[in-house]
Amino acid sequence: MHRRSAGTAASDGWATVRVMTASAEKYGYAVVEGSLERITYVNEDNGYTVAKVDTGRGANDLLTVVGALLGAQPGESLRLEGRWGSHHQYGKQFHVESYRTVLPATVQGIQRYLGSGLIKGIGPKIAERIVQHFGVDALEVIENDGARLIEVPGLGPKRTKLIAAAWEEQKAIKEVMVFLQGVGVSTSLAVRIYKNYKDAAISVVRNEPYRLAADVWGIGFKTADAIARAVGIPHDSPQRVKAGLQYTLSEASDDGNCFLPEDTLVADAVEILEVPGPLVTSCLAELVEEEGVVREDVPDADGEPVSAIYLVPFHRAEISLANQLLRLVGTGVDRMPAFAEVDWDKALAWLRAGTGTDLAPEQEQAVRLALTEKLAVLTGGPGCGKSFTVRSIVMLAQAKRAKVILAAPTGRAAKRLSELTGCDAATVHRLLELKPGGDAAYDRDRPLDVDLLVVDEVSMLDLLLANKLLKAVPPGAHVLLVGDVDQLPSVGAGEVLRDMLAADPIPRVRLTRIFRQAQQSGVVTNAHRINAGRPPVTDGMPDFFLFPQEDNDLVAELTVDIVANRIPRRFGLDPRRDVQVLAPMHRSAAGAGALNVLLQDALTPSRPTLPERRFGGRVFRVGDKVTQIRNNYDKGVAGIFNGTVGVVTALSEEDQTLTVRTDEDEEVDYEFGELDELVHAYAITIHRSQGSEYPAVVIPLTTSAWMMLQRNLLYTAVTRAKKLVVLVGSRRALAQAVRTASAGRRHTALAHRIRSGRPGEGG
Repeated sequence: MHRRSAGTAASDGWATVRVMTASAEKYGYAVVEGSLERITYVNEDNGYTVAKVDTGRGANDLLTVVGALLGAQPGESLRLEGRWGSHHQYGKQFHVESYRTVLPATVQGIQRYLGSGLIKGIGPKIAERIVQHFGVDALEVIENDGARLIEVPGLGPKRTKLIAAAWEEQKAIKEVMVFLQGVGVSTSLAVRIYKNYKDAAISVVRNEPYRLAADVWGIGFKTADAIARAVGIPHDSPQRVKAGLQYTLSEASDDGNCFLPEDTLVADAVEILEVPGPLVTSCLAELVEEEGVVREDVPDADGEPVSAIYLVPFHRAEISLANQLLRLVGTGVDRMPAFAEVDWDKALAWLRAGTGTDLAPEQEQAVRLALTEKLAVLTGGPGCGKSFTVRSIVMLAQAKRAKVILAAPTGRAAKRLSELTGCDAATVHRLLELKPGGDAAYDRDRPLDVDLLVVDEVSMLDLLLANKLLKAVPPGAHVLLVGDVDQLPSVGAGEVLRDMLAADPIPRVRLTRIFRQAQQSGVVTNAHRINAGRPPVTDGMPDFFLFPQEDNDLVAELTVDIVANRIPRRFGLDPRRDVQVLAPMHRSAAGAGALNVLLQDALTPSRPTLPERRFGGRVFRVGDKVTQIRNNYDKGVAGIFNGTVGVVTALSEEDQTLTVRTDEDEEVDYEFGELDELVHAYAITIHRSQGSEYPAVVIPLTTSAWMMLQRNLLYTAVTRAKKLVVLVGSRRALAQAVRTASAGRRHTALAHRIRSGRPGEGG
C-alpha cells in the first residue's frame, strides 16, 4: 500500500511516504509511521528506548517499538525504519534501526504535534486555536506564510514572531539531526551543535569533527571520534591522535590529575586510540611543539624526576597559584597592622566576654596566626571547633574595623558560613563574578577590596578556581583557608588543601581536640572512628544507625522506605528538604541513578494534573529535587555552577521552559533543550555532596560498589550530616570502606613549586 502524507511539499524533507515493499517484507525490513504516545524506558548510556506508538489504529491499540530512539519526544510524528520481531513476554514489537521526525497529516495529529511543546510559543490551547482556524493546512501556513498566524484569535504580533522564529530554528536543527543520526547523536546534542555553529554546523561536523569535543558541552572525544569515523577521517590520522592525546589528558583531569607522566599518557592513548606507540609519541612531540600541551620535568611522589605532560590551562594555573601563595607568605605589606602589636591577653579576654567561651590552646594559636600572618590554613575534623575558631577570628577582625569577606565553594557551604559568623557569605564564583568563558571580574589588576578573606570548605577547591580566587587578593590582605584535609579532594583537578599542608612555607594549625559536647554525638564520634580506620558504633546511638541488608536490590528498596517513611515518622524531617541520600557511585541497583528513579516515584509521583517533561532517560516534574552538573556562566544573575541544588517550581510546555528555585533562592529558567544540564538530586554521589551539609544523611553501602569503598569516601559522607546518619546495606561493604585507605595521590606538582620557591611563569 502506498500513501503520501498531506500538508507539505515532499521536497522539504519533512513530508513522508508510508511504504512496505515486497522486498522489505521478504527480509523483515519495514518502514512504520506513527505518533509517539509515550516512552516507558530509556537507557541513557546507549539510547535504547522502549516506547508506544499510535500508528492510526487508536490509543487502545498502540505498537511497542524498541531501539535507538534517544531524543524523540512524545507528540512527535516519526518515520521508523527497522524490523519486526516478537518478545516472549511482551509480544509483537518493532525493532527500530533509525528514525526521523515527520510532519503529521491529520487535523488531530497536527494539533497534537503543535501542542506537544516542540515549537516554542505554542502550547495545547494555542495549538487548538491554530488548527481550528487553518485546519489541515495549519503546518503549511506556518511553513510558508507564518505572518498569517495573526489571523488566529488571541495571537498578537509578538507571539506570531516568536512562533515563526522557533519554527525556522526547528527546521535548521532537524537538518543537523538528520545528518548526525547515523552516528547516534541525540536531539539535545544536535541542538547544541546547531546553536554553537549555526549555518556552519554541518560543515564543521563534516570537516573538523574533533572541534566538537572542545566547543560543545556534552560531546566528548568518543562521540566526536564516531562522527569523524562516519565522515571518513582515517583511524591513524594525526588529527585524530592529537585529539585523542588531549582527550586522555582531559579525562585525567576529570579524575583529579593536573598532569600525566609521559609514559602513562602514551600508554593510555595507545589503548584508547588503538594505534602504534611510535605514532602517538611523534604526535605528542608535535603537540608540544605547537604548544597544544606542555612538557616539564617535575619530581614524583618519591622525589624522582618525571616528564610531566600538562594541558596548558592546568600548567599555567599551577604555576600561578604557587606564585600567589608565595606572594601572600612573603609580602611585607599588611592591611591589618593593628594585630602586629596587639595585647593578646586583652584581645582574648574581650573575645571571651563576647562569646562566653574560652578558646582551647590550639584554637588560640589559629586565631593569632590568621590575624598576624597573610596566609594561614586551618584544618581539623568535625567537633574540633573549626567553626567557633573562625567566628572568633572574624569578631576580632571586625572589632578593628577590618573589611572581612567570607566565601565557600558551594551555596550551601556559604549559607552555613554566614549562619555561624552572622556575616554575609558568598560562593567563590559569585564573589569573583565569573563571566561566560570563566573569566573573573576581579583579578590581579582589579583586586577585591578586602582586609581578611575567609574561605571555608577548601578541601573542595580545585586548582583552577583556587588560582582565580587568590589572584584577586590585594597585596597585604590576610587569607584564612579552612577545610578538613581528610575529606575527599576536589571534584576538579588538584589537591590544593593537601598540597598546601605539605609545603613548609605555609603557616597552618590542625585542630585535634574533640570538645565534650561533640563527644556526645554519634555522628561526630563515628566520623573520627572511621577516619582512624575503626568501625563505627551502630548500636545504642540516638543519631547513628545501621540497617543490615546484603541483597543489593533490597538495599535500594529499604533506602527508599527509610527516606520516604521511617525518618519522617520518627524524626519529623521532610524527606525532600531535610534528608539526602549519598551513594558511593552512580551506577548499580543501589546507585544514585537507580535510587533517583525510585525516590522520585515515592516522593513526586506522576499525576494527571502534574506537568512533566521527559528528557533522555529522565522525567522532570514540578516538585523534583535537582542539581546542576556543569558550570553555565550564562544562566541566572551571575551564572549557575556545577553542584547547585534546587527544586523544580514550574514547567511550561508552551514556553518550553522549566524553572528551578536554587538553594541560593534564585529562580532560574531552563529551555527544554538544556535539560541535560540537570539531574535529579534525591540521591547524589558522595563526591557531589562535598561542601554541603544536611540534617539527615542516608548512605547505601553494597558490595557492587566494592572499588569505590574507601575510608575518605565514607568519612566525607558521614561528615555531611548535622543530626542523623543512617547506613543501609552490607556489613561486609562497611568493613571494606573503613579499612581501605584512600587511593594513591593525584598527579600534581603544586607542593613542589611552593617548597622550591621557584614556581615558574604562569597566568
